[in-house]
Amino acid sequence: MYDVAVIGYGPVGMVTAALLGQAGHDVVVLERYPTLYNLPRAAIFDDETMRTFDRLGIARGLLPTLHVQRNYEWRNGAGELLIEHDFAAVGGQGWAEWYMMYQPYLEDALDGLVRGLGNVEIRMNSPVTGLRSTRHGVDVPGVEIQVEGSDTAVSARYVVACDGGNSFTRGWLGVGQEDYGFSEPWMVCDFRLTDPADVPDIPKARQVCDPKQPASIISLGPRHHRFSFMLDSVDSFPVEREPDRVWARVADHVDRSRADLVRVATYTFRSLVAERWRDGRILLAGDAAHQMPPFLGQGMCSGVRDAQNLAFKLDAVLRGADDALLDTYQSEREPHVRAIIAKGIELGRVQTMRDPVAAAERDARLIARREADGRPEKMRFPGLGPGLRDTSPQAGHLMPHGRVESHGTGGLFDEVLGRGFVLLVDGREGASLDASAVEPAAALGVAVHHLTDRRLTTEGITDVGGVYGRWFDETGSAAVLWRPDFYILGTVDSLSDVPALLKTLATAVQPIQAPATVGEGIRP
Repeated sequence: MYDVAVIGYGPVGMVTAALLGQAGHDVVVLERYPTLYNLPRAAIFDDETMRTFDRLGIARGLLPTLHVQRNYEWRNGAGELLIEHDFAAVGGQGWAEWYMMYQPYLEDALDGLVRGLGNVEIRMNSPVTGLRSTRHGVDVPGVEIQVEGSDTAVSARYVVACDGGNSFTRGWLGVGQEDYGFSEPWMVCDFRLTDPADVPDIPKARQVCDPKQPASIISLGPRHHRFSFMLDSVDSFPVEREPDRVWARVADHVDRSRADLVRVATYTFRSLVAERWRDGRILLAGDAAHQMPPFLGQGMCSGVRDAQNLAFKLDAVLRGADDALLDTYQSEREPHVRAIIAKGIELGRVQTMRDPVAAAERDARLIARREADGRPEKMRFPGLGPGLRDTSPQAGHLMPHGRVESHGTGGLFDEVLGRGFVLLVDGREGASLDASAVEPAAALGVAVHHLTDRRLTTEGITDVGGVYGRWFDETGSAAVLWRPDFYILGTVDSLSDVPALLKTLATAVQPIQAPATVGEGIRP
């Protein structure tokens, strides 16, 4: 029996398998197709997602394949700027706020990582055709293998279904979906630039809000580009996909001598949320749990957040914690997902307006708003819903990620001091935890660090970029505890309250019985 079976081997399934494998668990991945998809779908990810990739160990290797995007434009048919989003070169999570990517490069990096883990088995060409819950786990009878001459189903203690928008698992479980009612057909055209230097004027991230032809133009990294066009209906796709018609559409930006047409596909943007993301030992993640329009570039990012949230909770449960902890997965993630969907729909309605009169009114309103404000807008995402967190104002929000130095080694906090549960104490004025708090933290697997003043001591960690000092000054906190998914579990105003903060964590993650041995299951 495996610890976890992951259904689906796209980016979300890959990240889920990698996180659980790195935590020491036996994982089997079941993918219906014989090979990686090898065509681009997602195009964008943010600094929080890059922090996850860094945790997995692939971030630095990805950088040459990425384009760092600093702005995102929304222009009308006349080229007037309606909305502009601004992105920092270094965001709150220590990486650029927006990266443009060619998805096959990302999948190659993740695939190489997962295949290098000896406790993760990948089975391509293995479609799942059924699931059967048992007392101790889940059998997957649709994937047959030979054991001592007999056919035996794959069995796992838990299943994470990352099998996409058309999820077999969600359908098998009979899980319904709430439809936000925003559904639009588009034609997606991907190009490989044969010489990027020849096309310097091609927009990197632009929504064209033209009622005659809503369109989207985005970079897919240094050598690839995507042009998307809203269709009147999916029935027009067979005609519009003809290469000559596609090249005519993009002629203002690139011609056949400077690019190769990689693919043309039709895609209907949807806005859906599954009614439940957990059915006993089976959990849904990524597009299987929620689908959103692409206008915020948050589809894949949301799936990676799901993987992070699930991975550390499954790790605790597999080690003996009460599996009620898994009920906090949907309660935390769903409000975050719904807020992003709502904002994406709001922007999508701006972009896809087809009535010329209404579009003119929209243009006037947005231009006036932009002139009055005078600054680009920033994308802001909400914190988590209720779950594994306390009631402090900062709980459920991302902990900033900055550069530190410790014992002569400098870099981003995660890279210098590791990942996992972290308790950071504001020790700039000499405050420190005593053994009565440090020892319980260590027993829970919480790393304790003290932020110190370089001028006063060489112990603890130095806040090279001032990120953590500013955070402590702004919040008035004495200490903060954050989780392996980078979200704050809680804060305290006095170090005397740290034991109570640790108790919040202990209640959720401490084993309720003799801890299960990681990887104790015997593979069939």
